Order: sequence, then structure tokens, then C-alpha cells
Amino acid sequence: MTTSASTTWPREAAEIFGRSMVCEYASLTRDGRPVTWPVTPYVGAGGTLDVSTGLTYPDKAERARRDPRVALLCSSAESTEPDRAPIVLVQGRATVRDADLQANTDRYVRESLAKTGAGFAGMPWFLVKRLGWYFARIWVEVTPERIVWWPEGDLSGTPEVWTAPGDVTVPASDPAPTGPRLPSRSAPPMDWRPFADRAARLGEPVVTMVSDGMPLAVRTRSAVRAEAGFDLRLPAGVEAAGGPVCLTFHRHGPAMEWQENVVFVGTATGEGDRLSVRVERALNDWSLSGNRRERNRSFLGQGRMLRKRLKAEAARRGQPVPRVRRPHA
Repeated sequence: MTTSASTTWPREAAEIFGRSMVCEYASLTRDGRPVTWPVTPYVGAGGTLDVSTGLTYPDKAERARRDPRVALLCSSAESTEPDRAPIVLVQGRATVRDADLQANTDRYVRESLAKTGAGFAGMPWFLVKRLGWYFARIWVEVTPERIVWWPEGDLSGTPEVWTAPGDVTVPASDPAPTGPRLPSRSAPPMDWRPFADRAARLGEPVVTMVSDGMPLAVRTRSAVRAEAGFDLRLPAGVEAAGGPVCLTFHRHGPAMEWQENVVFVGTATGEGDRLSVRVERALNDWSLSGNRRERNRSFLGQGRMLRKRLKAEAARRGQPVPRVRRPHA
């Protein structure tokens, strides 16, 4: 950016992304459909907000490499803040970093264990080292162009808006991997309706629309199950945008020691602050048990299934499989 972005951001944005265990990250498919998943945010060193995705499941990064328009929403339905935290939406452009997988992995091991290490509590280091499928990472650095926030998380109040000063310069992403894309790890569910029953206990969802050419992700004020999907009420200051949408239901433990996700894609119609979503399908999800023994078994089982995929994705980038190394004190 022509000015130092992090020095001009609203204070609420910088603080909440630095503290938050989770945010919703939205990217666009080839045909312009938003897909939104919960991820852990980090404040980057160069005036960016950074998220990551596993090398063995790189679609979140590959969508952003192809189309850098992305959004981040800090809006946890289970805030651990002593006071009501603001809800903050960031719209911006992404830069994908995977030219040095070992450096990426070292950073993720260091920062994720510091921020969300409760998920690995009680797991000895010799087992943590076997989780290369999880810790091997692609980083997505988001340069904010527009920030919208609702003070104290009050979605009925008028939001405040910040726009980046001057021209925004976004660094180019690292080169795309070579060779054909690996096939999907599993087929999506045939019927979305059983997942809607699970979603009902996860709180109000995040809906992502495409508005003014950018993904726009917001926490809904209410979501009512309908025959074909859901009827939603949007926050103040957000107008309904018809077209492709994504609905993301998510809950997690206070230290991300467990999480549950249900994600739907579909088509919406609406007017004003009302949006009706016709669900087309549920996406595959990866939830994490709150039971330590089950959680460890899941991590190690995933490693056995994804070992070949990890090696193949590293090879597509002309690199060896990165090692999981203990962070230096």
C-alpha cells in the first residue's frame, strides 16, 4: 500500500484479529460462487491479515490465487471477551505464499501452537511431529481495502466503515503448482437436510454474498429453517444481494480445542435486510472432537490417509515435504 496499512486500520480491527481464535474466510470459485470456512487469523508483519490452509487441502488458497478477491469476518458467536467484542468485516485482495513450504510450516507450528495449542494438549512431541499433513501450510496474506465493523457486536446498529487511503498495491502470489490438480479427497453429501438438523444447534450462521464485485460475509441476526433452505435477517447497513451464497455454521471451544462446522451453498433472493436461501448442497466438513483421545486418534488417522497426498502436493511445488520442527524458545 502507499501508506502503512496497519497504522491506519481502525483500532478495533487490528485488536480483534490479533486476539481472535477464529474468523470466517471467504473466497470465490471459478464461476464466482463464494465459499466460506472458519480459519484462525494472524496479524502479518507487512500490513496484512494472514490465514492459512493445509497443503493437503489447498483449495482455499488456490481459489485466492486464481481470484484474489476475498473477505474475512471476525464474528464469533461465542465471544470470550469480557465486554462485547466488535464484529469486523474485512474485504481485500489476497497474496498466496507457498514458494517456501518449510518456512511456512515453521511459522504455522510456532504461531498456531501459541494461539490454539489446546487442541494438542497432552500429545507428546514425537506424535506432534507426525502431523505434517496438518502443519504443512500455504499462507494467504490479505491486504485490506475496506473494513466494516459493528461496535460491541450490535448488528442492529449502524456500522462504521474504513476505506484504504490512496492506491492499494497488492503483491503477486507465488507461482501456481505444476501438473494436474489432485482429485477431491471425498464426495460431498448427497442430501443437505440431515446437516441442517446439526446446524440448528450451532447458533446464527454467517452468510456470504457477492456484492459490488466482492465477497461480503456477515453474521446473520436470525436464521429460520424453511422447506428449501433458510430465511435470514441481515445486519443493519447490509443490503440483500441475490445470487450465489454460502451459509457457514460454526462453533468452537474457547481455545479451539474442539470445533464443529456445517457449510451449505445455494442461491438467494431478497430485499432490504431479508434474504431467502435455497440450499443446493452441503460441503464436506472436518469437525474436531472435544474428547482428547478421539481428537488424537483423528489427527493420526488423517495422517495415514493423507501421507501420499502431502508428498504429491509438495512435489507439484518442486519441494520436499516440510518437517514439523519444535519452535525455538
